[in-house]
Amino acid sequence: MRSLLCLCLLVVFAGAQAQDESLPDLRNKRESFTKYPKGEIRDDLATFTIGGIDERLGKDPLPKLPATDYNMHSITFEGDKQKVVITSGTFEASKHKLFYYYDKKYLVKIDGKPYYGDYGSIPTTTISSVNVILNGKDTVAIPPAAYADLFHPEFTYSEGGTIKTHNAVYLSKDKHRMYIYMVNAEAIGKYEVTWILQDNKYVGRVVDSGIMR
Repeated sequence: MRSLLCLCLLVVFAGAQAQDESLPDLRNKRESFTKYPKGEIRDDLATFTIGGIDERLGKDPLPKLPATDYNMHSITFEGDKQKVVITSGTFEASKHKLFYYYDKKYLVKIDGKPYYGDYGSIPTTTISSVNVILNGKDTVAIPPAAYADLFHPEFTYSEGGTIKTHNAVYLSKDKHRMYIYMVNAEAIGKYEVTWILQDNKYVGRVVDSGIMR
């Protein structure tokens, strides 16, 4: 009887310890697709995001800019006097404030903010820039804060010996909105981000993690 009691206490203690050591997800769920207000933008997002797949039925695909060049470090989309270029950089840990959980076992914040891309460990690559040129000359500013907490960008993947990309730039049918879409790496699975431009201005983003596990 005493042995059984000791075993039960050991199991309870081990379970509690495992729970204490688990990685907490501190990332903002308010930026996910499910939290985005209903309307035209949400309807557009549902046509291509994985987070919005449950609302895709009956919606026509959006037109998109072709990816004209992509490699391990950047991707370029071009079409009809429109151009989008996304580039990566190297993460230098010494230049950032790192916040760990559970005796430095898990990294959960960089510069005071939870982040995406290899969450729980130190990233190796960053998104260094997102450049948008419209009408062949007008530059749309994507603020660094819109991608400063996004890491481990993935510009390509291989399928059957062919190099492809999950990333895309979609255009609303009324031409008023542009959606810059990326699927990037996590420790387990992927995360997706969509930067939203409306009438040539950046208006926000949608981020969902834990996809494509």
